[in-house]
Amino acid sequence: MSEQKGYVHPEAVVDANWVEQHLRDPKVRLIEVDVDTKAYEQGHITGAVGFNWQKELQDQLVRAPLSKRNLQELLSQAGVSNDTTIVLYGDNNNWFATWAFWVLKLYGHQDVRILDGGRVKWLADKREITTDVPSYPRTNYQAQEPRTDIRALRDQVLSALGRNGVALVDVRSPGEFSGELLAPPNLPQEGAQRGGHIPGAANIPWASAVREDGTFKSAEELRSVYGNKGISSDKDIIAYCRIGERSSHTWFVLTYLLGYSNVRNYDGSWTEWGSLIGVPIEK
Repeated sequence: MSEQKGYVHPEAVVDANWVEQHLRDPKVRLIEVDVDTKAYEQGHITGAVGFNWQKELQDQLVRAPLSKRNLQELLSQAGVSNDTTIVLYGDNNNWFATWAFWVLKLYGHQDVRILDGGRVKWLADKREITTDVPSYPRTNYQAQEPRTDIRALRDQVLSALGRNGVALVDVRSPGEFSGELLAPPNLPQEGAQRGGHIPGAANIPWASAVREDGTFKSAEELRSVYGNKGISSDKDIIAYCRIGERSSHTWFVLTYLLGYSNVRNYDGSWTEWGSLIGVPIEK
């Protein structure tokens, strides 16, 4: 595994050496999920399958993660069985890799892990990449019914406002939190009608959880980052961003690295909240 960082679930994170030792392990499947959907074609870790988050991991008609049936088909095509160890990685410090992790947990896949540092660190360390696209024997993957305990919907968020024991984490940049920006500067201004944040939310940008090389900070550092803003294990925590991918990164950190038991990802996030009629916002 990676260096000892004191995580509650250290098995949820693997380092590059672990991945290199398991490149030809039939029980392990590497899956790359990038913000830049063309990155995979430019080169990826040997044996890795690429999933397009826009076309394959979202429902194309309903604004939601892909359906159970479509997930079963996607994983069956990738040669993934129910007992396969899935290792996810991607660009932008694993934004969409952690989102894919959240989606897989939504449908009950047991063994999912994140490559610490993701694509950027793998390339920075000059490890081997290939443009060969692998193919695997088809499986018959069976997903579970979607869980309701790790996802927040807008009505749950609305009913949580001002309640004791509930903590909202806005993981966007300070500019987005203040309402000055509707999206990160490098991404299109899509979605929300208004800028600002959900009342009572603490602003802890997702990148507070990672070091300069993109690897996760230690558990001790993370407890301090979140604890200093009132985010602790005894609370019901709801994380959100703009479209739910950066907040899945924070959801992963709080759930798997710190072991907090009641954390939900609000995947509607600001593009939904900032456009709803009749809901309060703060600037």
